[in-house]
Amino acid sequence: MKKTKVINSDISRVISQMGHFDTLSIGDAGMPVPMTTEKIDLAVTNGIPSFMDVLDNVLAELEIQRIYLAEEIKTENPTVLNQIKERLPEMPISFIPHSEMKKNLHQVHAFIRTGEMSPFANIILESGVVF
Repeated sequence: MKKTKVINSDISRVISQMGHFDTLSIGDAGMPVPMTTEKIDLAVTNGIPSFMDVLDNVLAELEIQRIYLAEEIKTENPTVLNQIKERLPEMPISFIPHSEMKKNLHQVHAFIRTGEMSPFANIILESGVVF
């Protein structure tokens, strides 16, 4: 049995297959996911699991070098934005329009759907290297 914090087999598989500059997305329950993108659906009910719980879990295993957030998170969900910045204080952030983020989901390795019900709680993580 795995000893690391990511025990979901699909999330673990996706992370293990990622290379430098590959992307993975985590998002709220309402984010539309393209049919061609793998969706790992963790949503159980309103708020379970939360966006931040899933992000923390993924960050325990995935080396990242940049994050992408919707521009709209600044005004529509500053609480989640601040929580992200607290966890990743030195991480470069690219803010993009939400419409562009939805289009970018065609290129991610997978989208992890949470039970999060707050607006614009979506992120694209760009994989880094550990050396």
